Amino acid sequence: MSGRLIAPSLGELRKRKSTKWREYEPDVLPLPVAEMDYPIATPIIDAVTEMMHRSDTGYLGKFPELGLAFADFAQRRWNWQVDPESVRMTTDVGVATIEILRALGSPGDRVVIMPPIYPAFYNWTTEIHFPIVEVPLLKDGVTYSIDFAGLEREFASGVQFFIISNPHNPLGLIFTDEELKKIAVLAKKFGVIILSDEIHAPLTYKGETFTPFGKVSDEAREQVITLTSASKAWNLAGLKCSIFFTENGALHEKLEPLVKGIRSRASLIGAVSHVVAFSECDEWLESAIDTIEENSQYFAKLVAKEWPTVQISKPRNSYLSWVDFSSTRLGEDPAAELLEKSRVAISSGIPFGTGGKHHARLNFATSPEVLKEAVTRITPCL
Repeated sequence: MSGRLIAPSLGELRKRKSTKWREYEPDVLPLPVAEMDYPIATPIIDAVTEMMHRSDTGYLGKFPELGLAFADFAQRRWNWQVDPESVRMTTDVGVATIEILRALGSPGDRVVIMPPIYPAFYNWTTEIHFPIVEVPLLKDGVTYSIDFAGLEREFASGVQFFIISNPHNPLGLIFTDEELKKIAVLAKKFGVIILSDEIHAPLTYKGETFTPFGKVSDEAREQVITLTSASKAWNLAGLKCSIFFTENGALHEKLEPLVKGIRSRASLIGAVSHVVAFSECDEWLESAIDTIEENSQYFAKLVAKEWPTVQISKPRNSYLSWVDFSSTRLGEDPAAELLEKSRVAISSGIPFGTGGKHHARLNFATSPEVLKEAVTRITPCL
């Protein structure tokens, strides 16, 4: 399989029952939630259908196939050797993050993040009373970079944890080996544990290079806990499964007491679908990458033509565009105004933290026709 994936018609998409298609009124074009509109890979459909025919819908227990499948995928994709026995399962990256912080820290422990960032990072840490410390990315037009002086200052102040979106959501930014190595050195020096959310990593564009944080150096291997899932790359969020692991033996042992409990919250169907995704769906993944990269270029051309005062990020990964409306007539929360005025739903930038005002996140993993209609509707409002 190669080439473009074809999204169903809007009429067919509106029959879906996910929150993307139930959150808004029928006249709204929904482009906020990070899920794709494309058909699921056939091997995954076949595997799940076979389970249904067998009435194989019981509880999830030990599932060594998943560690093996991910390790094989990591070796093929990133030349990364992952110990399959180190891989643990849970419901999703959010549950894993919350439970890892609970297991390794205590309420009041501080967590560094680099906004604008996936809003759930704020929600997860707030839920367990771990205060957030922001070290915003440095912005130059549509280009963002890491504030290393800010990271060192906060690491030195005694923070316990650092959560990174790698690759970055919402910017589609891929951090270089040198950047990750530099963060790892600081984390090692000040005893900061790194949680690396790598859920978007498989969707890296052709010609770009993603490096897993845990692979870049000895310091990284000691400080990093990797969290990931097939949910974004193969559109499986509703099947509820994810994985996490670390090469640090001491951290691995400290996380052992929580493993059985969080594994049981995941889905057997999710585990099976993840094994198939990592093992049998490379061709589908390549088609997904081709499709979203083409859409990224198409959306950029539409914006350049129709929205001359608007700047957008230049993602090198995944299907999210960070849109800067600050030079338009829209206010601090463009998404709220556009939902009312244009009947297009995109994600408000404000929950993404510092740097989010006047911005919004748009999901372009849909058909070119829907993208064009969204741009057409929004244009008169700018």
